[in-house]
Amino acid sequence: MGNNSRAIFSLVLVVALCAAILITPGTAHEQPPRLQSPPDFPIDLEKCWSSLFNTQGCILEVFKSVFSGKFGNVGVACCKAFSTIDANCWPHMFPLNPFFPPLLKDNCAHIVPNSSTNK
Repeated sequence: MGNNSRAIFSLVLVVALCAAILITPGTAHEQPPRLQSPPDFPIDLEKCWSSLFNTQGCILEVFKSVFSGKFGNVGVACCKAFSTIDANCWPHMFPLNPFFPPLLKDNCAHIVPNSSTNK
């Protein structure tokens, strides 16, 4: 049951983030929503997402890639931000698409060849 609640929490988080980005694009980049993990959650999701939130337009680029399966939307700055994310965060950030982080990591290796993505 724990895995189901984590997946549901992450799905709600993704929907909320998409809504925040799509509904109020001007304010979504200025003040991102606070991401607080449940007390018994093993990963600090706010820390996991922080590098993407701190890179202008990166969240939108990543979500476009998640939903389209195309990585052409992800730019250099976003790839650099993605490369700073700890690999332990990925299963919690993208629970419904576990193949996305390695695919984006591979794509970013071609965009930013010298970036060292955490393994």
